[in-house]
Amino acid sequence: MEATHDVQNNLTWTVCSKWKEHPEGSVFHLANMLIFFAFMGGSGFYGMLYMFTFLSFGFFCSTIWAWSDICTTDTFSWTFVLFVVSVAQVVHISYRLRSVTFEKEFQELYNYMFKKLCVSLTHYGKIVSCCEGDIHTIEKDHYFAIEGKTAIDKLSVLLSGRIRVTVNGEFLHYIYPFQFLDSPEWDSLRPSEEGVFQVTLRADNTCKYVSWRRKKLYLLFAKHRYIAKIFALLVRNDIAEKLYSLNDKAFDSHGFRYDLRLPSFCHVPMPELEKTDAPAPVPEHTTEITPSETAP
Repeated sequence: MEATHDVQNNLTWTVCSKWKEHPEGSVFHLANMLIFFAFMGGSGFYGMLYMFTFLSFGFFCSTIWAWSDICTTDTFSWTFVLFVVSVAQVVHISYRLRSVTFEKEFQELYNYMFKKLCVSLTHYGKIVSCCEGDIHTIEKDHYFAIEGKTAIDKLSVLLSGRIRVTVNGEFLHYIYPFQFLDSPEWDSLRPSEEGVFQVTLRADNTCKYVSWRRKKLYLLFAKHRYIAKIFALLVRNDIAEKLYSLNDKAFDSHGFRYDLRLPSFCHVPMPELEKTDAPAPVPEHTTEITPSETAP
């Protein structure tokens, strides 16, 4: 009896251990394809949601395949556990995405300025919290800043409308939506310094903007260096765009365009430059010979 039982065990193990003559079914291959595509997701909430969704389908197919084979009990157990974990992750990420919602203006700000830099919704939520989610309004012909009077104590982005920038009553340029209102002033001061605006900013129509208080924003930078780098990039890019817009409008009295990126000697009008190309005349010097010099 014992010999017969051993023979049956050997036959069972032989059947489960030898190579199968036919490849696995389509469910097995579908499961591995879904798992393969799962790891092609990006970063951030949407990338994680993509990855765990495909993992859930992949492990579900693996569970079905393992259930159909009596020799894969362990495989069935593991794939089922991984399927449950992946589904739990999908539910968790979906809940977090649902909880991270913003007002229309802040969502547009994210899409226009921060999304292209791959800023996650988690980091953007901290940025919005820093300004307490407040949106300010300027009525037409009201002032955001007056030169020589308004203190530089915040950083602001225009959300809608148009702002006119002047200095000593002369027009410089406009500020349009999703541009900083005070990026040059912000970048010109260190965190411990204070200053006032050197230009006047007046609303051409009803405008909306968002502001971050200087001290609170620097505290946020101290906690999150990544956010500090994002703001530094955005502010300096905004300053560069403003300089280029000024460069297109800067002309001298002769009608030649100034280049604000180059030193002042490059702004000399063309006729004067042509004069400087001519060789300078060599002054003639006459020397008087005294009798003592000619004497032998």
